[in-house]
Amino acid sequence: MSISVHNLLKQRTYPFIAFLFLLILFVAFFIFTINTSQPPPLYHIHRPHTKIIPTMPLPKKISNRSEIVSNRTEIVSNRTENERNRESDGDDSGERFVYEWKVCSGSQAVDYIPCLDNWKAIKSLRSRRHMEHRERYCPKPNPRCLIPLPDGYKVPVTWPKSRDMIWFENVPHLKLVEYKKEQNWVKRSGDYLLFPGGGTQFKEGVNHYIQYIEKNLPKIGWGKRTRVILDVGCGVASFGGYLLDKNVITMSFAPKDEHEAQIQFALERGIPATLSVIGTQRLTFPDNAFDLIHCARCRVHWDGYGGKPLLELNRILRPGGVFIWSATPVYRDDERDKKVWESMIALTKSICWKVVAKSFDSSGIGLVIYEKPHSSSCYKTRKENNPPLCDENIRPKTSWYTPLDGCISKIPVTHTWPTPWPQRLKSKPLSLSTDPEAERVFHADTKHWSELVTNVYIGNLGVNWSSVRNVMDMNAGYGGFAAALTDLPLWVMNIVPVNSPDTLPVIFDRGLIGIYHDWCESLNTYPRTFDLLHSSFLFGNLTRRCDMLDSAAEMDRILRPGGIVIVEDSTEILEKLKRIFQSLHWSTSLHQQQFLVGRKGFWRPKNKR
Repeated sequence: MSISVHNLLKQRTYPFIAFLFLLILFVAFFIFTINTSQPPPLYHIHRPHTKIIPTMPLPKKISNRSEIVSNRTEIVSNRTENERNRESDGDDSGERFVYEWKVCSGSQAVDYIPCLDNWKAIKSLRSRRHMEHRERYCPKPNPRCLIPLPDGYKVPVTWPKSRDMIWFENVPHLKLVEYKKEQNWVKRSGDYLLFPGGGTQFKEGVNHYIQYIEKNLPKIGWGKRTRVILDVGCGVASFGGYLLDKNVITMSFAPKDEHEAQIQFALERGIPATLSVIGTQRLTFPDNAFDLIHCARCRVHWDGYGGKPLLELNRILRPGGVFIWSATPVYRDDERDKKVWESMIALTKSICWKVVAKSFDSSGIGLVIYEKPHSSSCYKTRKENNPPLCDENIRPKTSWYTPLDGCISKIPVTHTWPTPWPQRLKSKPLSLSTDPEAERVFHADTKHWSELVTNVYIGNLGVNWSSVRNVMDMNAGYGGFAAALTDLPLWVMNIVPVNSPDTLPVIFDRGLIGIYHDWCESLNTYPRTFDLLHSSFLFGNLTRRCDMLDSAAEMDRILRPGGIVIVEDSTEILEKLKRIFQSLHWSTSLHQQQFLVGRKGFWRPKNKR
């Protein structure tokens, strides 16, 4: 028997209807709220071929860290011991948690360098007079997209053949080919770019130029007394490339500017190089680091900005070290060059540099060689205290986002020249503390890395070291890892994180090269420029300040396809990194529950750029 609304009202049952109506509203609201999800994050975590996993909180012990957090799922606590074991054994048959990545967009994405290509920040600069637009301006937040590969990209030509030729499709830039076609910097031949060893100042070839320098100053002693040098405005780095034959390691650097892809060419060739500029901030090197600094037509106005660019060279040049300037003011007599030369005479005299050689070769190219004083005594005898001596009590000790000095840094009283190479590699570094315990720790570290590389890294991690040329140690310490690899035909860029103990002076004292860096930011290098990345207990401290996903995206950016990552760290860190590496479609393996090896492939996400 049906009941009409009229009858219900007549029977005074409408309070029951009101209650029923409210109950339905409450149930509907409850169902709606528990099924309403947050907006989809940029990177999803899911089980392959299964439904999306609901978000759960991080374990309390890492809840305050920026690890794999912020709208991302971590289900470590819900995974069974069998799942953990399958992953530890390298078994991909079990369920995994993965991240969905996207490809970087834009016409320049193939060569994207986040902190140097931040056009929004660059356009807002008030001045570009001092190369401010070539300095670092990192985007916030860090970009996490993956860099696309150039069309036709191939596994790079191996060393030593790569010094003279590389695949054109890997670095498909022709600007320097046209712009410097009369100077033999680089030429195209079919599928290759060729590097004949020429340059603006190397009219008779770079080998002739290197011999010419040593003839003018025999005490340079390539590869013995002079081991670590800086090539300012290096072009395609042929100078540093040919000095490798003499056991000299050169930090070649140039800005990312209209001379398209200079540093990218250098790294593709297997020659040490980094992107940098002498603008308004210190270079990311320690004081008294380089045995020799070279500039061949490097287009730096040394006397500009109150002489600060030359004062920066003085800061990083080792006492007793030399600066070789091969530029038009040395050998040309036009009015402009004369004025620059006169200004250079006054400036070098004011900082007590003395000319130890000045010469012209058969091609008409000239050079002058200056020597930095061995002590600060000369500074006290100057007629004018200009530039002044730095007040070491207030002078910044760091070289990371630090303004250029307008003063002369004092020379350490105890400074002497390092032991000749190769003995200096294992000798007590000059910058090491005088505490006997410090020397014991240094030698123990050297021994530790020698044994670890011999017994584990070489032969036991599945790395084909014959295909490895460009290596980066992301947390270098004293440089023990690099020291243990010196017998192999490779070079190592030693990174000392800015929030770690400052061991970079020790690394340079040993005859190795490196830079300061903060791994919460992107590195000043082109994509696909390193064959192997190594880190030893870097991520524990790092993930207190930034997200591990950012670090992984940056590692993917700078690593070549086919390249290797070796990570030594805690089990917890390795497990997280392994899942991230697998989401990048890298193959992974775990050794001794302590070393994670990841190998990058050619995979890129299929979404449109």
